[in-house]
Amino acid sequence: MNADDRGVATAWTASILAVLISVAAFTFWMGAAVATRHHTEAAADLAALAAASHSADGPAAACERARQVTVRMSVTLLTCRWERGDALVEVRSAVPGHLGDVGQAEARARAGPVGRPP
Repeated sequence: MNADDRGVATAWTASILAVLISVAAFTFWMGAAVATRHHTEAAADLAALAAASHSADGPAAACERARQVTVRMSVTLLTCRWERGDALVEVRSAVPGHLGDVGQAEARARAGPVGRPP
């Protein structure tokens, strides 16, 4: 080994470790994004079902029930409206990251009142 070769293994090892850490961080971030998306979709579904199940109380009370569901699930209710007897909701939540929120997940859902014929 001559003097020019000293430290080459250290440089290669540091480079490989940097790549592996970057891949791991990206994988964890993607996992968090997918989990947040699923959570947001579930919250939208539950909020729409909650609103539809309280449709007899009127649109305002039904949308308040949807808002309560979204608060408990830590998402933001963007819209709650009624179209031909169906509750339509839209929710949003932030994708968490080590450096703060790194994006938004949005979902929409629709549900009809309980007991209505198909």
